[in-house]
Formats: sequence, structure tokens, C-alpha cells
Amino acid sequence: MHITRYTDYSLRVLIFVALKKNELTTIKEIADAYGISKSHLMKVVQELSNKGYLEAIRGKNGGLRLSGKPEDINLGHLVRDTEQDLALVECFNPESSLNKGCLISPTCELKLIFAKALESFFSVLDQYTLADLIPTSRSKELIQILKIC
Repeated sequence: MHITRYTDYSLRVLIFVALKKNELTTIKEIADAYGISKSHLMKVVQELSNKGYLEAIRGKNGGLRLSGKPEDINLGHLVRDTEQDLALVECFNPESSLNKGCLISPTCELKLIFAKALESFFSVLDQYTLADLIPTSRSKELIQILKIC
């Protein structure tokens, strides 16, 4: 399983915003803190806002904040929401030519094993929330590292 940069950025944005608590933050602040292009983050932030993870306030004094509490944002759900393709192998995709033309497909155990592995991966992620990524014992250190005021 390979997590895309898009999901990585989504997690980083949510960590940053959660550390700010109810204070508004901007895409520029997040981009500067992580050394990520602002334009890369704009699409991520828009989708996180559309999916209800973030509240985006427009205007001169606008910014971003979490729509809910960090403990309500499940990591498994977030990864499912942000990953475009969860097929571990090409034959998982019903549209794939490999799926249609694979000779061993009717008796293939590999597909079953990979499906169980993916299920286990999400089973672990489903046990954690955004709050677990910013534990109280480490939040001061994270705030320092990210230079959050």
C-alpha cells in the first residue's frame, strides 16, 4: 500500500489546523510551516472543506479551522476519502484489462490475500483519530517544530 502525497498533505493540513485549536489559519501558514507549495495545498484544502473536515471562512480575516473535534476525525475514513485508488494490484480494478485477461483469475488466491491485507490496514487505521496524532504530551513540541504562534 502506498499512501499518495495528496493523503499525506491532507493529514498534515489537519494536524496543523488541529494544533491551532479554534484559531483560524491560512493555507500560506500551513505551506510555509511544511515547506509545501501553496498551490498544492489549495486543492487539498478545498476537498477537505467539501468533505466536511474543515470549515473555510472567506474574506480578509478568513481562514481555516476544523469542522469538528480532532477525536471525531477517524484516520481510516480520512484515508478512504482521500485515496483515489485502493487497488493493491491491477487485477483488483474491474475495469483493468489484466482483470479481464488474467488466466489464473478464477482460482487466484493472491487477490484474496491482498484484500485481507488491505482490510487489516484499514482495521488498524480505523482505531485512530486525528487526536491520536497530536497527543497532549507532544503538542507543545509539534507547535514549536511547525512554528505555530
